[in-house]
Amino acid sequence: MRQKIIVGALLGAISASALADVNVYSYRQDFLIQPMLDAFTEETGIKTNTIYVKDGLAERIKREGAQSPADIVLTVDISRLEELVNEGLTQAIESETVNANIPENMRGDQWVALTSRARNVYSSKERVGELPTSFTYLDLAKPEYKGKICTRSGKHPYNLSLIASVIAHEGEAAAKTWLEGVKANLARKPQGNDRGQVKAIMEGICDYALGNSYYYGKMLTNEKEPEQKAWAESAVINFPNQETYGTHMNVSGVALAKYAPNKDEALQLIEFLTADKAQQMYADVNFEYPVKEGVAQSDLVASWGEFKQDEIDINEVADNYSKALKLVDEVQFDL
Repeated sequence: MRQKIIVGALLGAISASALADVNVYSYRQDFLIQPMLDAFTEETGIKTNTIYVKDGLAERIKREGAQSPADIVLTVDISRLEELVNEGLTQAIESETVNANIPENMRGDQWVALTSRARNVYSSKERVGELPTSFTYLDLAKPEYKGKICTRSGKHPYNLSLIASVIAHEGEAAAKTWLEGVKANLARKPQGNDRGQVKAIMEGICDYALGNSYYYGKMLTNEKEPEQKAWAESAVINFPNQETYGTHMNVSGVALAKYAPNKDEALQLIEFLTADKAQQMYADVNFEYPVKEGVAQSDLVASWGEFKQDEIDINEVADNYSKALKLVDEVQFDL
């Protein structure tokens, strides 16, 4: 009940907000993005109102229709950006500043990437050590890894995008064979989040796990839950596919809502998020890879070393997303 009251109060605040405010719908957690929003307000005087939702933002905006207060939508994963576009809930971001800040391969017709992140394979520091540069995602399906792999649900967007990238590179049939092999090698049913997989390595449940790169930084520097440092310190962060087509990269991004009531201010916020100051904050606070050229990685992320990134067009990954979801169901990956 208390949560409903809080959400209701927030909605009331948004509907009653001044025109100069920017209403932000976000899949990204407040503690991750609020520092950037606060910096925007300090620089421009434009306030922001934020709703954080774990799932169903597209359905929510569709339900609100032309009366939606949403100005921009912040998401993780290319699939969620494409979902908004495909549902007709966005509009073109027409800004020379944004185009100058963000490379063309990191922009869609109606969305812009704000950060990128690697999909890593974590290995037990004690039982495995660092993986060779020849290690690939496809190796996870080999018989010698039986009972040694942990991962979250195959239907989570992070895994679906990795599977979609395998489809894009190897074809659907080969991707299905690979996914069947990975399922056969799981130490337990898919469950939890990315950090939980690294914890499972420390607990000896598995020796290998899939997880995004920035979680490694968040765990190593977690002062509120210092036990997470031990999780991270028990594992090595590895970047697969260094001798093939590179480590799979995904993005977080922003879309301009179709009925944005405060479009001019919303565009200013998008431009701010793609510029040096916010890009550096994403790098330093969230341990993500900035997408604007010339913005430095955090010292901690830089310490993980340079690596070869998969340069496939992120839109091609998104195009194979529905096929990836179908494969997860066909091989009953989560069962």
